[in-house]
Formats: sequence, structure tokens, C-alpha cells
Amino acid sequence: MTTAAVLTTHERVIAAAAELTLEVGWAGVTMAKLAERVGVSRQTVYNEVGSKPQLAEEMVLAELAKFLAVVDTAFDEHPHDLVEAIRAASRGVLELARRNALLQAVVSASYGAETELLPLLTTRNDALMLTATQAVQRRVATYPIDIDARHLDAAVEMVVRLVLSHVVHPLGEPAATADDIAWIVGRALRP
Repeated sequence: MTTAAVLTTHERVIAAAAELTLEVGWAGVTMAKLAERVGVSRQTVYNEVGSKPQLAEEMVLAELAKFLAVVDTAFDEHPHDLVEAIRAASRGVLELARRNALLQAVVSASYGAETELLPLLTTRNDALMLTATQAVQRRVATYPIDIDARHLDAAVEMVVRLVLSHVVHPLGEPAATADDIAWIVGRALRP
């Protein structure tokens, strides 16, 4: 018999917000509805997540964690080949993006989600970019690369921005896009 992971109240609120967003749209998500869904008081919801804009950002970061798990797996599978790790990570992220219902609701602007959520992926994505870039930088740092730190950081940030751009607005198949990103990385990381 396995024991399911016990979620904290905070995690339950974030998960309930994602569920409600898919059901009624972001505009229909209220602290009262979240409290009812989670089985806590409305004040507890406020204590856990603060304001609705803070809740939106935390919900986006919770989804980002799913994508970063895919990135970690790709790097783990290619510990000696950075270009292949980036190719696998890019493909995995782009494939997950196609299957992620919450992300699809946000980027398709369905259910009024665009009012606060879409900018968190596009124009007000500081927390997302910082978290994703730092996660990829930590992974890339384990590879022997003969490039100065400034240019390596710039390359990693550009890769993260490029992948995010294709997450928000895919133009082709994940495999082909990942191949293109890997080609760029292979050229940029040559000493």
C-alpha cells in the first residue's frame, strides 16, 4: 500500500485555483469559491496566498514546476552531451505544453483567463523567467563549456526565452522546434 503525498493547505489552494480556472475561468475564481473547494475559511485562503494577483503568479509557478521536472529528466538522461540535453528538454517542454490544459486555457485566452494570467507568461513574466533561467543555469553549469560566464548566462537566458516563446505561440512540431533550438545551442556554445 502506498501513501499518497499529503498536500499542504497552500498547495491545495493553488491546485484548487487551477481546477476552478479550468471550470469557470480566471474571472470566476474567487477567494470564497477557493475556500469552499478546499474546505477552509476565506481568511485562510488570503493568509495562504495573499491577493488574487499573487495567487495567479503562484499558480503559474506551480505549473512551471511541472515543466522544470521535464527539464531535469532531460538533463539527467544526457549527462555528457549538453546539446542533446537541451534538445530533449526543449522537446519535452513543448510536448507537455500541448497537453497542459491550464496552459492551453491561458494562451488561448479562453474563459477570460487573459486578463491576469497571460501577461504572467508574456509581458510580466519576471518570476517565471528568473525561476526557469536559474534552474537551467544550474543544470548547464555541470557541463564542461569553454565560454565565459557572461556569454553562457546570455545563451541560457536566450534558450529559455526561445522555448517560452514556442510554448506560448507554437509554430511547428515540438521535435522540429527542439532540433532547431539544439542547432542554435550547438553553434552558440562553441568556444
